[in-house]
Amino acid sequence: MSLPAVGRLTAMRRLNTIPGVVIVAAAAALWGTDPILRKPLGTTTSATTIVFGEHVVLVLFTLPLLLPALRALLRAGPRYWLAAVLVGAGASAVATILFTEALFHGDFVTPVVIQKIQPLVAVAGAALVLGERPRSRFAWFLLPALAGFWLVNQPHPLEPSAKGLVPILEATGAAGLWAMGTVLGRYLSRELEFQHIVTLRFFFGLVASAIALPVMGAKAWAGTHDSLWIVYLALVTGLVALFVYYVGLRRTPAVLASVGELTYPAIAVVAGIYAYGSHLRWTQWLGVAVILTVVTLLPVQPRRKVVEVAPRDAVLEAAPA
Repeated sequence: MSLPAVGRLTAMRRLNTIPGVVIVAAAAALWGTDPILRKPLGTTTSATTIVFGEHVVLVLFTLPLLLPALRALLRAGPRYWLAAVLVGAGASAVATILFTEALFHGDFVTPVVIQKIQPLVAVAGAALVLGERPRSRFAWFLLPALAGFWLVNQPHPLEPSAKGLVPILEATGAAGLWAMGTVLGRYLSRELEFQHIVTLRFFFGLVASAIALPVMGAKAWAGTHDSLWIVYLALVTGLVALFVYYVGLRRTPAVLASVGELTYPAIAVVAGIYAYGSHLRWTQWLGVAVILTVVTLLPVQPRRKVVEVAPRDAVLEAAPA
């Protein structure tokens, strides 16, 4: 075995010692820097153009994996084809366009606040698609995590605020599609390798965003300056974060992954506050501490006490949460 192959094998073995939900949370934290870089582009480039540009970059970087991914998908069957198309077109393309539009149409915090509904949608979707059933102990993690996120994104938690119906609706649509992307991504991992799932997500996302260009009357080219930022978004908060994310998701029930993903809106709010010259109140720091505590304690629990999984995913139930 060659030295690079040995190095990759060692790295994967080390990665396998880290609980899946922690890996998911780390990937979601990378996404947290995305909104503060995405929002300023709204003055010069449309949301559809940005998302199309991101997917062009992502497909170029994963192009060597595309043919093996399509072959694996063909072997998996029509249900997996449908799931892959929905993940790519829905969660990768349409959801990102909706979220970007929400950032452009409103304030920074409101679209991020709405993302707290993702775990609720994911719980329902996981029950329907994957046969996952959260046990009563799951509430002891979900409810504190949602409460912590509420404290983070509301400087005055007893006087909540959200601005504008349009960005609320756009962000709600994005949250629902991203939550179902978690569920369907977990479904795909039953038959596909994580690198194939990522590659297919980008490919079908490119097709969907290309179709969206004439529908939305958007340009394909964003200009040199904005295109450099789009490349950065595609590589750091897209390619790197999603590869890490699917490594964690393939061995994490979707119900638990949705809780780990709350690090994304929490980091986004904290980063946004400091990017715009504000400071966190003590209640917001308390919220950050609560979310980190929940994500830290989840892997300590025997997974079977937190969530019941389908028989074909029984290997997940035996692991730490």
